[in-house]
Amino acid sequence: MSKYLRIDEIVESISKTHKFDIDILKFLNTSDIYSGKIININYLPLSQLKGQAKKTIKKNDILFSEIRPQNKRFAYVDFDETYDFVVSTKLMVLRNINPLVDNKYFYYFLTNDHMLSVLQTRAENRICSFPQITFDLLSDYKVRVPDINEQKRISSLLSSLDKKIELNNQINAELESMAKTLYDYWFVQFDFPDENGKPYKSSGGKMVYNSVLKREIPEGWQDKKLSDIANITMGQSPNGGSYNENGDGVIFFQGSTDFGWLFPSIRQFTNQPIRLAKKGDILLSVRAPVGDMNIANNDCCIGRGLAAMNSKESFDVFLFYVMKYFKTIFERRNSEGTTFGSITKNDLRSLQLSYPSPSILKKYEAIVSNYNKMIFEKSLETEKLTKLRDFLIPMLMNGQVTIKE
Repeated sequence: MSKYLRIDEIVESISKTHKFDIDILKFLNTSDIYSGKIININYLPLSQLKGQAKKTIKKNDILFSEIRPQNKRFAYVDFDETYDFVVSTKLMVLRNINPLVDNKYFYYFLTNDHMLSVLQTRAENRICSFPQITFDLLSDYKVRVPDINEQKRISSLLSSLDKKIELNNQINAELESMAKTLYDYWFVQFDFPDENGKPYKSSGGKMVYNSVLKREIPEGWQDKKLSDIANITMGQSPNGGSYNENGDGVIFFQGSTDFGWLFPSIRQFTNQPIRLAKKGDILLSVRAPVGDMNIANNDCCIGRGLAAMNSKESFDVFLFYVMKYFKTIFERRNSEGTTFGSITKNDLRSLQLSYPSPSILKKYEAIVSNYNKMIFEKSLETEKLTKLRDFLIPMLMNGQVTIKE
């Protein structure tokens, strides 16, 4: 039989300060976690730690950002070695204090879309400069707590779905890495296969200095601007009053906040579309983070945070990895102190690249198209699994659906 417990009867908010007895610590800020995972770790000596770097963590803790709950800045600590981690004071560290509540069950309750929406509303109703949720605002919310065995069955099912999603993401990351490596090998190092199947430049292929690119490129290659090889549409946001979530009009993507692994998530529509992208177009973030990409899996309207592009010569796979290469350029410049907060239409159109012969492009497309096909299939499967998981969570949590032993 189920009962209801307040959140502060299930977890406590931990604020234990790290001893700072290690020369280098792993620092986690709110931006370093997302949707259940730690996506970045900052290795910092004590002298470079930020003032808010104070809290310790343990295995099975839940890290939950106090700022804008719907941004999904939360993570589950699923590893043992935590002694050298320190986290921001802007992250709540929630630790289980109730042996009758399965920690993963509570984690799925806390982080499902409905609960995040509830917490976002509470945060927005708080008088402060930005939407913030504190443990005090969280603590009185009641959680349906069934028998511990049922909790474990629920968390096991949801964890299985998450593991399959994570495996798909790992496979996709490896496939994309292979395609990027091949792009670098052929089009940056110029070791594409020559007529004898040997690496062109390394085997003595003729190189010619190009005054526009200010470097040597293979004989017969050209310098081109991005606008020479791609149709580019810059986004423009429609009237805010036209936005809706009930399917009225055209799918609308505002910016990279709508991006998923490969395809964007449909969140809203507009009945006053201005700039349109076609199914299959590359969607490029033109605002920070500049260079992030997704593929439009539907005809859609794009806001001013995005540009849409496709190849003029049907070499869309090549164009996709051209833009992946340019993203590394943007990131390198950022690391050197030249911040790219956005990229303009003229900036985008004027990007310069060395352009190979059609025969080389066809060979690259033939190889990488197979990688992309597998990436597309895994991404579509992940999209379905994510929808299934998000559909099941509230029904399992409120008892509408049960899992038999």
